[in-house]
Amino acid sequence: MRSTVLAGGIAILLLAACQQAAPGATAEATASDAAGPILPPLAEGETPPGDPTPVRLGPEAVWNGTLEHCRREDDAVDTCLIDAMRANNAPAAAIAASQRLRGRGEVAHVAAWAERDGVGIATIRHPFRANTNQGTWLVDARGRATDVDSLAESALSVPSIETFRATHPDARLFAPAEFAGRQALPGGSVRFVYATPIRTCRACDTLGHLQVAYDFDGDREFAGQQVLGIE
Repeated sequence: MRSTVLAGGIAILLLAACQQAAPGATAEATASDAAGPILPPLAEGETPPGDPTPVRLGPEAVWNGTLEHCRREDDAVDTCLIDAMRANNAPAAAIAASQRLRGRGEVAHVAAWAERDGVGIATIRHPFRANTNQGTWLVDARGRATDVDSLAESALSVPSIETFRATHPDARLFAPAEFAGRQALPGGSVRFVYATPIRTCRACDTLGHLQVAYDFDGDREFAGQQVLGIE
């Protein structure tokens, strides 16, 4: 049974209550700025470097194919991934999404798409990583994607969990975050909660789970995120 690590009197931390990122803003994943994990959509007419197709996050961005040859070839794996997608007639939107990920320094592709309560859920596959081969983006009605693993260590530096950090100074977050529940909010808004394991090493026992809420308004635009605590 999971026990609540945070003291009951600790209030919910607002990383930024209902704050939205300005379209086109640069994304920075920090615990002090709720707009940080947002990956803003490309501006009208803007395209990823080296690819003429605008990014369209949706079911048309999904691609799954064989990439084993990329481990054996001399080409860089990021180049091999894009070449393999083109050679296997991947949808233009899938290639554009991988180009966008490439621009963030990630060799990955959209492997699955689903919708929950009007919010898009993109499964991001990192085929060449030794660990953490999968991640999740929450995509709002405007096409803005929020990476649920982007808070990383910054979320463990917030003042309200100093007690936990004092007891477990070597604790770290180990992605991927997993869906932990949903909650209906006033005005037709909805909240999704994702939980990330906290350990001192990848193979060590889990000390707790950092729970983060992602809120979407009645129009399903991203409205902000909150660190709910550690359980």
